[in-house]
Amino acid sequence: MKQIQNRRTSLIGILLMGVFMTLHAQNHAETTEESPSVVADSVAATADSLLTDTLAVDTTLVWPNNVCSRIDKLLQGSMFKTSTVGIQVYDLTADSVIYQYNEKQCMRPASTMKMINAVTSLDKLGGSYLFKTRLHYTGKIDSCVLKGNIYCQGGMDPLFNSDDLRAFVKALQNKGIDTIRGRIYADVSMKDRDLLGEGWCWDDDNPVLTPLLIGKKNTFLRRFCQEMREEGIVFVGDTLYGATPANATTICSRSHTFDQVLMRMMKNSDNLFAESMFYQLAASTGNKGANAKMARALVNKLISRLKLQPNDYYIADGSGLSLYNYVSPELEVAFLRYAYANDNIYPHLITAMPIAGVDGTLEKRMRSGYAHGNVKAKTGTVTGVSALTGYCTAANGHQLCFSIINMGIRKADTGRGFQDKVCEVLCRP
Repeated sequence: MKQIQNRRTSLIGILLMGVFMTLHAQNHAETTEESPSVVADSVAATADSLLTDTLAVDTTLVWPNNVCSRIDKLLQGSMFKTSTVGIQVYDLTADSVIYQYNEKQCMRPASTMKMINAVTSLDKLGGSYLFKTRLHYTGKIDSCVLKGNIYCQGGMDPLFNSDDLRAFVKALQNKGIDTIRGRIYADVSMKDRDLLGEGWCWDDDNPVLTPLLIGKKNTFLRRFCQEMREEGIVFVGDTLYGATPANATTICSRSHTFDQVLMRMMKNSDNLFAESMFYQLAASTGNKGANAKMARALVNKLISRLKLQPNDYYIADGSGLSLYNYVSPELEVAFLRYAYANDNIYPHLITAMPIAGVDGTLEKRMRSGYAHGNVKAKTGTVTGVSALTGYCTAANGHQLCFSIINMGIRKADTGRGFQDKVCEVLCRP
């Protein structure tokens, strides 16, 4: 391909020629004809290391060249007559780029946006963070009658379920309350009032973005009142929306862990779970009425720390549903590299990643071959886009991270097939 040829520089050719003439004469013709797509600085650094340690040859130069040649051939497929792709592969062990193609091109990430969301949230909130929903009351309890109000304070916990709701009602009974003469308030002040994300398609299967959820549905107040009636608690009053007063007494608090939410968000690519995390990130600013702009500012702050320019990208949501999201393979790899280097992030992230041929959204992909059980990556699919970003171990034992974004494809399986082949190339000897 003409584009592939344009990515080769005379510097790369000279460096590879000199090294391989010394190491293996038979490799010379092959490496000069099918040189790897590596930036000149990375190749120069590799060549310098070879001058001081010839034992590094097999792991830092020879095998990446084979990898690059194989990916170059995949890029000659007919699918690229009508679609495009962006790729970057990074050797975490050798701290260098192995392969890149259209790596700076801004593309829609689809659900690989969840990886960026997860890394930023782990960096800001920490793995011990809890998603909480609280029950409060005001007024006085006299002869089993609460003469006051109940406040259900939402923390946008996507795992809040029937058991948690029953715990709320049980807490009222434990207080000796069998009658409520007041109002029940739904406190949704944690975030703004937008129930859908920026740039979401009206006809898509979108989650409802409210801080008070039960079973992932926006039916909290109705279910709460129903549960109280079934348990014999009489409620005489109205249900309204309103913020919890500062002097309210907490009756009960239910919570779920960061890892519980992260696991469902990554393994199952659950959009509600991703948005819940995104708005926790926004709420960490300490402002009421958390919105996407607040979360975006924190993602952009991390992008700046990674020595990239936030203005080159756009972060619209935390799930990847938005048509407005634009990132690059280079950016996704930068986040993966940052996570890998951070002991407070990587153990949580890698545990939650789908495993090729084993579980999550990768359960039915790469069910055999060298990539099987090796690749741990986040998938992404929206109309016209298929993406994959994550980690794998190469045959030489090096840890790699990668981002592949296919755009302009009519069938998602076309992109997935290409990604699976690239992963097999990265993992095979």
